[in-house]
Order: sequence, then structure tokens, then C-alpha cells
Amino acid sequence: MNEQQKIDMVHTYFERMTASDIEGIIELFGSDAFVNSPFLGKMDAPSFFRKLGNASRASKLTVFDVLLGKEGDSAAAHFQYDWTLANGDLLTFQGIDYFAFGDGGKFKSMSIFYDTHPLRQEVGDKYANA
Repeated sequence: MNEQQKIDMVHTYFERMTASDIEGIIELFGSDAFVNSPFLGKMDAPSFFRKLGNASRASKLTVFDVLLGKEGDSAAAHFQYDWTLANGDLLTFQGIDYFAFGDGGKFKSMSIFYDTHPLRQEVGDKYANA
């Protein structure tokens, strides 16, 4: 994959998140891919995204920047997440998703970075029943 294809793949991820296309998101990840989440820890990608889908009513993600890593095997995206939880609560926050590219044009991992303290104080553990 060239640089533009990698940037496009990151944008496709965010477009599918906004569309709540969980199976489409999972297709972007390799079979052994994983996600590191501030709330849920390390999970295989399909389990993480299905759990996220169950905890969500709607999502709108606005991407500000996509930056490729020095070696070309990673990308970081700065975004705003307007997240409507399954119970109707709306959370808005900014974060960074860090993607590692694997073989075959798929992501091999994603790590999520944001300040969880204000969110935990506001909503508690919204994944508990998902």
C-alpha cells in the first residue's frame, strides 16, 4: 500500500464508525488484530468492535488529522467523537487512534488514547452491561 492508500484506509475506518458498520470495521483488521482501549484493555478486534456496537446508539467521528509514521507502517488520527450511548447519553471528546498496518492491506492493531478521567466521572462504566 502506498501512503495515500493508508491515509484512505484510516478515513474509511472513521466513515464506517460513523455509519455504525461494525462488520465493515472488522473487515479492515487482520484475523489476529487487536485493540488497546483505555476502558477495556487489550481485546481482539472483532470482540472489541462488537462490544462497542452493543454499547452505542450512534456515533459521529470528525477527523482533524491523519499522520503517517516515519517508517510508513503506522498512522495516527486526531479526531472528535460525538458518541450516543445505548441509553441515549451523549459524550463528546477528542482522542488519538494509533494504527499499525499489517500484511495484506489490513490493520494489525489499534491503540486508543484519550483522557478517560472526565468521562469516567461523568458516566461510569457504560460497558458493564454491553
